[in-house]
Amino acid sequence: MISVQQIPLSIRTISETLTSAGFGAYLVGGCVRDLLLNKKPKDWDFTTSATPDQIQALFPESFCNNDYGTVGIKNETETDETLQVVEVTPYRSESGYSDNRRPDTVTFGVTLAEDLARRDFTVNAIAFDIKTQQIVDLYEGMTDLEAKRLRAVGDPDARFAEDALRMMRAVRLAAELDFLIESETMHAIKRNAESLSKIAMERVLIEFVRLIDSKTPMQGILHLEKLDLLPHLIPELYDSIGCEQGGIHAYDVYEHLLRTLQAAADKGYSTEIRIAALLHDIGKPATRRTGGKNKQYTFFGHEVVGERMTNQILTRLKYPKAEAAIIEKLVRWHMFFSDPDQITLAAVRRTIVRIGEDQIENLLNLRICDRIGTGRPKEQPFRFRKYKAMVDEALRDPISVKLLKINGTRIMELTQDKPGKKLGYVLHALLEEVLTEPSRNSEEYLEKRALELYNEPEEALAALASAGKEALAAEEAEALKAIAREHKVG
Repeated sequence: MISVQQIPLSIRTISETLTSAGFGAYLVGGCVRDLLLNKKPKDWDFTTSATPDQIQALFPESFCNNDYGTVGIKNETETDETLQVVEVTPYRSESGYSDNRRPDTVTFGVTLAEDLARRDFTVNAIAFDIKTQQIVDLYEGMTDLEAKRLRAVGDPDARFAEDALRMMRAVRLAAELDFLIESETMHAIKRNAESLSKIAMERVLIEFVRLIDSKTPMQGILHLEKLDLLPHLIPELYDSIGCEQGGIHAYDVYEHLLRTLQAAADKGYSTEIRIAALLHDIGKPATRRTGGKNKQYTFFGHEVVGERMTNQILTRLKYPKAEAAIIEKLVRWHMFFSDPDQITLAAVRRTIVRIGEDQIENLLNLRICDRIGTGRPKEQPFRFRKYKAMVDEALRDPISVKLLKINGTRIMELTQDKPGKKLGYVLHALLEEVLTEPSRNSEEYLEKRALELYNEPEEALAALASAGKEALAAEEAEALKAIAREHKVG
């Protein structure tokens, strides 16, 4: 049951304002569900017999800018003084959903029962009157909560025809709450899966990210696959199903990706690490070859191909560009800490430059999840400690131009030159040297070397300054060239 003490005073005040004016007012939706599950609601929503104009008359600071009558009331929370918007919506019925997204007609002035009939799932169709402490549960939502079951209100085909995004919401809620999806609701999702293509990708992405951020994202991805929703998000994952790996891997690529994702969730890692975990080996099916020394299969260059595929996937999902760039870098460099032969301090420094100082720890964390996802023992503690120690040591070395013991002003004093491309080339050429040998980061060496470099032709300087980038580009081009000989990889 629900205790009024679970509800903040500011929310109770909104209820009292509405009921004192003679209107019915009920908490409804996810907040009631969460209260019944003894969880702290993230959002508060009311449904009321008042019209939008009547609601706004009672709350002068409110606003209404939609076609559904929802009024937003600014509410300052008692705990952290942040501003929260509480949504108050009149009882309404809806009809006609020609685009599988929005109702063609919205009618106000209906009953609470009619309003609850348009809700998506029974666990979200429970209403609570704060004043009388009455629970209205017309669709046995509390029974479904007890059974940890998600079931559509009424006819599931009708509910998903009204808003196809509800199918994604079902999968997301199942992952967040660790619930099962009731059989008929599940069959209806599968029957209506194609209509998800009519939903704006921005709306789909919100549900997908919440699924990824849940406690059981592996279960969520499996539901997307089984219910035919995955083609609308990441169809590339289908190629990994049944793609055996051999070696240390106990699972095919698909299960390995899901288990790596789940490991990241179990450790509470960020959204970016979780998505990188899901996609880190996405390039393996396209690059798999048989043979190789002591291996059944090889996947040469899969991280290079995987980075490109990840870019295509996240672009299609309309994922924010800055965060997408982080994920792509994690996918590109996830193999670094898996090859002990690569682990030199110089290599670590260059990797920090490539992925960013703020992401190097995330790369180590991705490595941990990758190892867990193999189904084999976790990363040997001594090896991981070695990697972490090398990263800590490398971070004490200069890894950017601003950490050099010389700057542009000093170089201009030495050369009597003005700002220009040549100055930038010299600074980056010096950084390339210091990345290889940090002991060169001294005023004496860098001043002497800067004067020497200034005597080089500008074209030669540009090559020295971009030596690291050019070497990486050449390496990736060769990898892609070799892959393209046997596979169609764009």
